[in-house]
Amino acid sequence: MSGSVLFALYGSAAVLSLVPAIAHAQTAPSVASGDVIPSVSVVGSRRVGAASSTDTPVAIDFIPMTKAAEQSGQFDLAQVLSNLSPSFNSTRQTGADGADLIDSAALRGLGSDQTLVLVNGKRRHTVALVNLFGARNRGNTGTDMNAIPVMAIREVQVLRDGAAAQYGSDAIAGVINIDLKRSLGCESVLGYGQYTAGDGENWLASAYCGVAVAGGVLGITGEYYDRGRSNRSEAGNPRIIGDTKSENQTVYLNGEFPTGPGKLYFTAGAQKRDASSAAWAREGLGSEDIPSRNSAAMYPDGFVPFIDGDVDDRWGTVGYRWAVGEWNADVSQTYGYNRLKYDINNTLNASIANLDLINGGLGVSASRFYAGGFSFQQSTTNLDISRFYGDVLKGMNVAFGLEHRRENYKIFAGETGSWIDADGVGEGGNAGSQGFPGFQPGDETDSDRHSNAAYLDIETDVTDRFKVQTAVRHERYSDFGSTTTGKLAAAYRLAPSVLLRGSASTGFRAPSLQQMYFSSTFTDFVGGQPLDVVLAPNGGPVANAAGIPQLKDEESKSYTLGLTWSPTQSTSVTADLYRIDIDDRIVLSGRFDADNYPALGATLQQLGVGQAQFFVNSVDTKTQGLDLTVSNRSKVGIGNLTTFLAVNFSKTEVQRVKAPAALEGFEDVLLSERERLFIEEGAPRRKATLGLDWTQGQLETSLRVIHFGPQTLGTFSGPPVPNQHYESKTSADLSFTWAFTEKTRLTVGGTNIFDVKPTRQDPNETDNGFKYESVQFGLNGAAMFARLAHKF
Repeated sequence: MSGSVLFALYGSAAVLSLVPAIAHAQTAPSVASGDVIPSVSVVGSRRVGAASSTDTPVAIDFIPMTKAAEQSGQFDLAQVLSNLSPSFNSTRQTGADGADLIDSAALRGLGSDQTLVLVNGKRRHTVALVNLFGARNRGNTGTDMNAIPVMAIREVQVLRDGAAAQYGSDAIAGVINIDLKRSLGCESVLGYGQYTAGDGENWLASAYCGVAVAGGVLGITGEYYDRGRSNRSEAGNPRIIGDTKSENQTVYLNGEFPTGPGKLYFTAGAQKRDASSAAWAREGLGSEDIPSRNSAAMYPDGFVPFIDGDVDDRWGTVGYRWAVGEWNADVSQTYGYNRLKYDINNTLNASIANLDLINGGLGVSASRFYAGGFSFQQSTTNLDISRFYGDVLKGMNVAFGLEHRRENYKIFAGETGSWIDADGVGEGGNAGSQGFPGFQPGDETDSDRHSNAAYLDIETDVTDRFKVQTAVRHERYSDFGSTTTGKLAAAYRLAPSVLLRGSASTGFRAPSLQQMYFSSTFTDFVGGQPLDVVLAPNGGPVANAAGIPQLKDEESKSYTLGLTWSPTQSTSVTADLYRIDIDDRIVLSGRFDADNYPALGATLQQLGVGQAQFFVNSVDTKTQGLDLTVSNRSKVGIGNLTTFLAVNFSKTEVQRVKAPAALEGFEDVLLSERERLFIEEGAPRRKATLGLDWTQGQLETSLRVIHFGPQTLGTFSGPPVPNQHYESKTSADLSFTWAFTEKTRLTVGGTNIFDVKPTRQDPNETDNGFKYESVQFGLNGAAMFARLAHKF
């Protein structure tokens, strides 16, 4: 794999890159240079018209995507960033239902919903999916990074600091801003990849074209990406374990045009994704799965149900920027929509098949069911105003603004056969479509909320050496109340090559509508009586009967302290310590029933419920860590060598489990050790990337070594069965690029070239029933790839 990673880190005058072709990367100029790039959005700052790689009081990574689009062995954005940025984690799940279809991503080992994602500086919506299974981000929503093609992106900016006081909810771990291309010219890439095991073929066709329109530029990106299914299960195992099959069709438009005294800008993007995940296998004749989960007439040799997801994702913004005297104003409207519908194929409803058999039939049901789904939409209106006062101290930028946001969440019921128990007495086959029972009419919801916010942001150059940034934000939600957050950050240049920086901030994350209103029900029979197993929505009759309080916001306190050192023009070092304390984190509880909580179990049974679980504000956590980067550019032999090392150490600990009054004394059910370990070690506590890129003439050679630290995850059995311990592993990517001309390049290479796999575990104790979870770098092994890039 080859790609370019350019880090313009505060206090570092050097451009840090894994490739020498810096002409492809556009860095923000220094304020001192006098250069101005209008309409460039730099995350963490509202100083209009100027940005600097050495003038921000917190660490910001600038990661150009040109090389990644042309030469990377990873074909989607989440995997590209996971292999470039040590603080970023995203792992493909397998055996995790809907989580197999949409990769979740996060920063610094925290949850996927604690990282805010912006596109061109505007808030991007989260997905409708709530992660319920799998080894990470359980109970979280997140942003689908893979809905945006890499070819459409100019650079990704990662703000490694809490920023809720600047941007609102979700920015606890940090902020990722995706800056889309808007430049003249056309380019295209054809890509192919395959695992050395012979499966998981990837086909990519992507093109961008920027054209002059009405005095401005319109950038158009189209992409087709077909990812094939892989399977790593052992011979004789009916399971399918590996990558889901996915076919993505994506188009993005990004334009800006002079209109009147200002500029009209807009972005519009849409992706249609047809994905298919393999559920747990059902066994055939001679097994207990007949007639409970299978029918001898339909699948005598057993079967694997397929959870097919139809994903529709849309995002767009339209706005206008203009100047009134010395004031700059920006008004915008942003809209986001994500919908996931489930079709369950190669399946059956065993209760229907069993009833058919009782009635003298063959014992069959339909083999395909529409199981329902869910959608989430978000509409955000922003007004931002700023002014730079050059005569106040050494310069002061004042920004303030207003934001109004509306959100809607829906759950759609599946067809009757996807969830019904046909015989009604629980004798014989289980209810619902095997692999994924459909949403029932009682699960349906159509829920709304809105919020209003106001902020004030001031950046002051107190002296030539000392800079201070302050921000305060007040936000009121229609469903849980209001919150006020603040931030103070400062930087002091100790010497021309050394800078000290630090920040302190408060933050929050509003409970998502998905967490508040998600509902899932399937029917089980206890002693011949039908009882529901439910994930009960907050505020509903089951949650109220169990004494579950209304969800409220998570609250955080963040602290950073960092140092940058640039001893030479070609060498740079940065180090940043951080601590993030989060109170009242929202977790998905364990299942409560008559066995583990008799009194509550009796109350639930009166409601026709056998087991219930809930979303609850019940955990306080502490996250501490260190980000370290070292870069150097030098001449080696007849070529040039760029070396880059980035390391992230991060440790999250559950400090306290706070059960609601009704659940006191049952904290071990509310948050078991297994669930605690998902929070503390769902991502490796140590991750490092070492990049070596050597160029000579038309040849470019790239080696990237990626180290993943150890992880410990829980088991189903619990003590005395030992936890799953995954040893540290190191992967390597290698590629060679030949430039036929300045416009045409061919790259060939391999990823995970030493075919490294996670540490083997007991399949009976893993979440996916396989010999290891989808941890660290995945479980597929080595792959080879080729890319042909051409500029027109």
